[in-house]
Amino acid sequence: MYEDNLRALLSQVKDGTLDLDEAIGHLKTLPFENLGFAKIDHHRKLRNGFPEVIYCEGKTVHQTQKIAKVLARTGNTVLATRASEQDYRGVLEVVPEAVYYPEARCIVIHPSSPNTSSTHYLAIVTAGTSDIGVAEEAAVTAEAFGNSVERIYDVGVAGIHRLFAQLDKIRKADVIIVIAGMEGALASVVGGLVDRPVIAVPTSVGYGSSFNGLAALLSMLNSCSSGVSVVNIDNGFGAAYNASLIIKELENRCQL
Repeated sequence: MYEDNLRALLSQVKDGTLDLDEAIGHLKTLPFENLGFAKIDHHRKLRNGFPEVIYCEGKTVHQTQKIAKVLARTGNTVLATRASEQDYRGVLEVVPEAVYYPEARCIVIHPSSPNTSSTHYLAIVTAGTSDIGVAEEAAVTAEAFGNSVERIYDVGVAGIHRLFAQLDKIRKADVIIVIAGMEGALASVVGGLVDRPVIAVPTSVGYGSSFNGLAALLSMLNSCSSGVSVVNIDNGFGAAYNASLIIKELENRCQL
């Protein structure tokens, strides 16, 4: 059905009954590929700027494997998050070029090449070493989408001189992702020192009264620093996706 629709659409463009902009508008709602257990959104990149991403938790290895195989056929970047070693072994059977990042729990196929002429980059800042798993999910996501990433780890407020030693590098970034558990104070501190967007990620790191990241989440949502936005607990992927959209827009404007 999709091929018939596409042929009809292209024929209309060819004979002049449909202009190019109208055709692009139609294409933005087409197509998806029905696998029965999943409907693969092949035109996500056209609508949103980046292709569909596989979230592995809750899926069987076979489901992740089949989705990855279909997405890899497009030649676009394929990113699978929250992937286990078992998921990776399954994907590797059908896509031999797949690469696994165990600390990030991500599988990447056909990563976008970074724009080497661009001066834009994002900084990923963590409060502690225990936050690095979430930070690496963010870093691998951002790099898979063609961004340059500066990792600045273990600079939390308990030893704030460590943060100050990296401040010049942080201030030059176009977007800053701040990742912290415990009381989540680092996001407010960084937000008060920079003139760039700060995306805060609370993590589930902490003792009992941190309530698996809820304390850090509430602290970040109540930040007194302007310019701090917050994603969900442990959502390094979501932070990196938002940061990638910001950098993509900056690069598009530079090309005008």
